[in-house]
Amino acid sequence: MQCLLLHTKHPQQCRAQHPLTRCVVSLCHGLLQLSIYLGKRDFVDHVESVDAVDGVCLIDPEYLKDRKVYVTLTCAFRYGRDDLDVIGLTFRKDLYVLTTQIFPPVPEQVPKTLTSLQEKLLKKLGENAYPFTFEIATNLPCSVTLHLSPGCFFLMGKRLEGMDNFEVKGFCAENLEEKIHKRNSVRLVIRKIQFAPMKTGPGPKSETTRQFMMSDKPLHLEATLEKEIFYHGEPINVTVNINNTTNKIVKKIKIAVDQVTDVVLYSLDKYSKTVCMEEINENVAANSTFSKTYSVTPTLSANREKRGLALDGKLKHEDTNLASTTILRPGMDKEVLGILVSYKVKVNLVVSRGGASPSSDVGVELPVILMHPKPVDAMCCSGPDSVLEEQLRSLLPPPHPQLTVQKST
Repeated sequence: MQCLLLHTKHPQQCRAQHPLTRCVVSLCHGLLQLSIYLGKRDFVDHVESVDAVDGVCLIDPEYLKDRKVYVTLTCAFRYGRDDLDVIGLTFRKDLYVLTTQIFPPVPEQVPKTLTSLQEKLLKKLGENAYPFTFEIATNLPCSVTLHLSPGCFFLMGKRLEGMDNFEVKGFCAENLEEKIHKRNSVRLVIRKIQFAPMKTGPGPKSETTRQFMMSDKPLHLEATLEKEIFYHGEPINVTVNINNTTNKIVKKIKIAVDQVTDVVLYSLDKYSKTVCMEEINENVAANSTFSKTYSVTPTLSANREKRGLALDGKLKHEDTNLASTTILRPGMDKEVLGILVSYKVKVNLVVSRGGASPSSDVGVELPVILMHPKPVDAMCCSGPDSVLEEQLRSLLPPPHPQLTVQKST
């Protein structure tokens, strides 16, 4: 008889109960008597450093007997569907692995200092709880999911086809070389995320001049963005300036936002998808000028059925959004990042040549960065002790579990 017991409290539920609450997430295996407790599932990359992964593991020494307990932090790149594993067509590479032995404790691997959350967890869970802390390297990718089939938006499941993700795993074994079975381990997916920097550069600008046959003077197009970085869901304002000194007529203005995804590890695949498109029937007469600002807003809701779209890494019960722009630091190894995401705004003019001649396009491209805004510091702070204590009580394994999934053997 095998019993699997899962205790989780959704981060959005925690924030709904109290705006300052730092939610506690735990995963425990009923048969194994092994539980992992984390204070959060989103860890922020601050460019110079990354939030440490701090948690506590609760064990049952009597059940373990002579086995040891380890906790690992893994950053893995995966490309291919889960259901192709059996024929070896799924590629997986562990980009970063850290392992610590928590039982029996190894003095060199015990955290030198404990966080406030770890102290509260240890006090609440008792003597069989052991802390662990992992430092995430700054050159690792943020969590990204790439789906290659319409409707595939699962971080965990058979239809997933590409991702950079992080995982905390606890398991028991006699040594690290032993094959780890699922029944002897617990896993918790976490995310590495990045927020937009407070200081940004000037808005990008691009211009071009086009000379037409049978016209003495050229057509000049200039496009500018009001700033360098835009937030997800925020309208992107594009200012279009046209100086048409030709004898041609501009019949239409097209503005598009493209997502460009490079899979730089294993496959070298490249996907370019238009995530927002606006066509404006705006005539610019010959020997005239024109200036106007347009707004375009790329969103996931308008692109759910597109193949080859990159999304921010998601947790199982949450929705997500278009992937944030990959920020490259000087000297970074692109291959380690697995998936690179960038965006560009394209402005094209449809120019009539007159008569039965086909129209021609005059266009420019501007780079644009899409990211999440940095939240107010208070939102990331721990809540009152009473709120945290209530969460800890609700997450402790009950003596008679009410939620169990039993499998007969």
